[in-house]
Amino acid sequence: MNLNPTQRTKLDDTDDTQFYADPRFVTHVDENFIDQLTELYRERLKPNTRIFDMMSSWVSHLPDDIEFAHVEGHGMNEEELAKNRRLNHYFLQNLNENPKLPLPDADFDAVLNCVSVQYLQYPEAIFHEIHRILKPGGIAIISFSNRMFYQKAIQAWRDSSEQNRVELVKNYFKSVPGFSQPEIIFRPSTVPAFLQMLGMGGGDPFYAVIATKL
Repeated sequence: MNLNPTQRTKLDDTDDTQFYADPRFVTHVDENFIDQLTELYRERLKPNTRIFDMMSSWVSHLPDDIEFAHVEGHGMNEEELAKNRRLNHYFLQNLNENPKLPLPDADFDAVLNCVSVQYLQYPEAIFHEIHRILKPGGIAIISFSNRMFYQKAIQAWRDSSEQNRVELVKNYFKSVPGFSQPEIIFRPSTVPAFLQMLGMGGGDPFYAVIATKL
């Protein structure tokens, strides 16, 4: 599956570097989502392994009780990344301009992407890179909810239902030979949709699409 050029477009096509220039020391999902994500990481990530937190921020939501051999961070804002106490090292890169990661082949046990996949204009290239840097048997966990910076999400994401967004991410994995059949975790919101749209009540839905490198 490949997106067509229109599907890759953003409402705000100005330089992403400008958009992310000011740090945002907030969480972009609610506490229930974060708790579910941390628990998922606790279940799926192993101690003393190498983790790549792609499109990260000032917090990685990793379990406090698990020590990792190395956590590499990536993002667009240095102030945010510098504040992230779980990162052993980080680098800045606009993946929509350069999808090639400056990381060795088969070097990581897990790649994580939390509530950011919707901003990738060339996800097929990025998922090839995820596959390249994972060790055989390594896991990729892509998590998201229904929130986004609407003006920076690609059209294919903006115009899709939540279920079709799951299919999008599944297809990103399927575009790369050598990933397992994607596993889907979905926990619906307990808050009515109209209240969510008004920003009331929390209850963000939790989605995760997970695959391993064969």
